[in-house]
Amino acid sequence: MRMIKWQNGTVITPDQTKLPLQEVTLEIQTVEQMAEAIKNLRVRGAPLLGAAAAFAIAIAAYHSNAKTPLQLISELEYAGNTIKKQRPTAVNLFWGIDRVLKKAKTIQDNIEEIKNKVIEEAQKIADEDAQNNRAIGKNGSPLIEDGDTILTHCNAGELCAVEYGTALGVVRAAWEEGKKIKVIADETRPLLQGARLTTYELKRDGIPVTLITDNMAGYVMSKGLVNKVIVGADRIVQDAVFNKIGTYSVAVLAKEHNVPFYVAAPTSTFDLTRKASDIIIEERKAEEITHVGCQQIAPYGVNVMNPAFDATPLKYVSAIICEKKVFYNKDFKDFKKGKI
Repeated sequence: MRMIKWQNGTVITPDQTKLPLQEVTLEIQTVEQMAEAIKNLRVRGAPLLGAAAAFAIAIAAYHSNAKTPLQLISELEYAGNTIKKQRPTAVNLFWGIDRVLKKAKTIQDNIEEIKNKVIEEAQKIADEDAQNNRAIGKNGSPLIEDGDTILTHCNAGELCAVEYGTALGVVRAAWEEGKKIKVIADETRPLLQGARLTTYELKRDGIPVTLITDNMAGYVMSKGLVNKVIVGADRIVQDAVFNKIGTYSVAVLAKEHNVPFYVAAPTSTFDLTRKASDIIIEERKAEEITHVGCQQIAPYGVNVMNPAFDATPLKYVSAIICEKKVFYNKDFKDFKKGKI
């Protein structure tokens, strides 16, 4: 099922903040609407952000009244900068914008051709992501054995991508091959993407899933209830994987309990020109911690720390599953050379 579609100047995508209790469709027609949707996690997930950011440039191009190619390019760059300001950590967002702008700048003197090429490139990014996620699933499924129970953190399923998913793409591929597997999804505080989105996807698809609290990961591993861990990624650098806050804790626990820890992500999530120390981790608003929905649960005025992501050093990662191949721990040394 496509999570994002282009329809004559409008981007159609689910409002993920309403799930699982309501299925609401967003119809995004302006760059400002897309920026708000990305900032407030109506649209989220690294691969989906790449496509959404690209479509934001397509929206700007489609609705532009620019009189010259130079003016149009300036408008597209402004749109790109607007979207880039919304979330600083997930690299796919920046990659999608830069790729579309690069295509636009190859055309010098035809406004309509620039517009058409921008829309075409955004569509191409979405189509490629759908294909890549299925390839990730195919490459990763041999790592899953019949009877495995897989722990996952946050949501790296269909909702985080254009189709199929990354970490859950591997789960889906194994399930489609007839492997009798189960999933344990942790809730993923503070915004509960595991509880709200991952369990929603898996129940819909008939894949057995059990929901646990975040602080139960060590317990289920210590009881031998987990055979594998698979998570997604928002940015992969030379020495670490950036993913939803709490991933690092799960990786350390997996290492302690000799549970393989796998990361599933497309190559567009790699940023091998940088190290972990170079990356800005997004700090989100305090209300996400002090409230559950509209209900306040913490004292007024309490100090809050709310980073959206953490960095898991590669020494804790057993393998990274991409559309091209599976990179094992022994391959990670090449990341410092910018090689994948």
